[in-house]
Amino acid sequence: MIDGADDGDVDGDALERRSAVRVVPPARPRKLAKVPFVELADGRLQGVVSSGSDLRRVYVSSFTAGTHDFSCSTNNNRPCGGLYGRPCKHLVALANEAVVQYGLERVARYLRVEVGEGDTLVSRLQGQAEQATAAAVFSRFLRHLAYLEVPDAVAPVPEMHWFPASGAAV
Repeated sequence: MIDGADDGDVDGDALERRSAVRVVPPARPRKLAKVPFVELADGRLQGVVSSGSDLRRVYVSSFTAGTHDFSCSTNNNRPCGGLYGRPCKHLVALANEAVVQYGLERVARYLRVEVGEGDTLVSRLQGQAEQATAAAVFSRFLRHLAYLEVPDAVAPVPEMHWFPASGAAV
C-alpha cells in the first residue's frame, strides 16, 4: 500500500513533488477474495467487498473518520439491505481486513477511535448510516485492477511511474 498524505506523515505538496513514494508493507498478508480493495483515504476507511451471494456484485463500504458514520452500497449506488442502524457484514469485513492490512493501531488512529484490549474495531465505531457515493472508490478499485493486466515489460510504463523502482521502501 502507498502511504499517502491522509496518514499525516507527509504533506500533500511534498508527495506531488516526489517521483517515488514510501511503500508501507502490510501488517500481515491478507486474502483478497472477500475484500479485494481497502484504503485509508479521503477521511475514510473505505473499500470494495465482494457479495456473499452474487459473484457479479460488489459493495463499496466506508467508515468516516471522527464521526464513524458508515455507508454501504452496491457499485451502482443501491443501498445495502443489511444496514439496520448498525454496520452490515460488508462493513465488518472491511474493518477486519483493514486491521490485517494496516494494523489495529494505525486504523484506529486514522478513524480517531480508542480501541481497548479485548475490543474489536467495529464495536468501538458508534456512528450512524449515511449515504456516500461509491463512484470514486469503485473507480480507484477498477484502476488498480487494470494494473494487473499490464503485460510484463522491461521498458518504463508511463501510467505506473509512481511505483517504486525496487522492493525497498523509499
